[in-house]
Amino acid sequence: ARAGLLRRLRDFFAARDILEVETPVLSRAASSELHLESFVTRYRGSQTGADNCLYLHTSPEYPMKRLLAAGSGAIFQIAKVFRDGESGSRHNPEFTLLEWYRIDFDHWRLMDEVDALVRNVLPDCLVQRPTQRLSYREAFLHYAGIDVHSATVEALADCANTQGIAVSQTAAGFARNTWLDMLMTHVVEPCLGQDGLTFIYDYPADQASLARIRPGEPSLAERFELYVQGVELANGFCELTDPVEQHQRFEQDNAARCTRGLPTAPLDEHFLAALAHGLPACAGVALGVDRLLMLVSGARSIQEVLAFPVDRA
Repeated sequence: ARAGLLRRLRDFFAARDILEVETPVLSRAASSELHLESFVTRYRGSQTGADNCLYLHTSPEYPMKRLLAAGSGAIFQIAKVFRDGESGSRHNPEFTLLEWYRIDFDHWRLMDEVDALVRNVLPDCLVQRPTQRLSYREAFLHYAGIDVHSATVEALADCANTQGIAVSQTAAGFARNTWLDMLMTHVVEPCLGQDGLTFIYDYPADQASLARIRPGEPSLAERFELYVQGVELANGFCELTDPVEQHQRFEQDNAARCTRGLPTAPLDEHFLAALAHGLPACAGVALGVDRLLMLVSGARSIQEVLAFPVDRA
């Protein structure tokens, strides 16, 4: 089933003349995102003999954008990626990620292509209904009964309590985004994509990650996620191309990591240099291949679609 899925994915991109690429899994830089932890390893440098840290990548995003800046054109990659501390029915520390980038696409146009790819491989019973698209605000209003643009931290905490979410005594100090993440994963997310494909778009600006922010009141991130049967399947952006803003976001991430007592992440200076050289206007998306295979095969756990999950690696 995995071999058949990979073949269909590659056929999809070949038909669109999108180039397959390969980038390293080891990097001197690490992801600075607050909720991602990188595996770190060491190697003895051949010149100095000193131990040097290398990180297993959590995504091939940075080197793929370096290729885009070098003029590669539209590209895709099926990559092994690694995230420490992630294990469960939908998580394995090592998993397969499909990532692709389209020049001169915005996130709306890329959503259309993600829709086409997923419909091409999923069973008919999962894609019979028209695709649903909801803004982040609409999803919270519908499933949690709260307006995320105007709700205070106290209102979000009250909503969590009303929804029966048990939190520790330290929850009083949670930041606004922590409450939003909790409500999203416990209340909204399980309801999404139960009758087909559901895209969520227009995320709050402070959840932009590497997406471009659209000015307005409120400002919103040009970001989307795809859900099927309550499972987050893909995360896409209209990509940020400003090297100064990207550097600021990295520094803000590391400051937040320090506040939480987490190790800071070495910045990818090669990636920042590529942005300064000039990243073309583009949109990109990452899609979990193992989760897609779960939906294709009807598996209930990621362990069922891996030959060697972490407990048997």
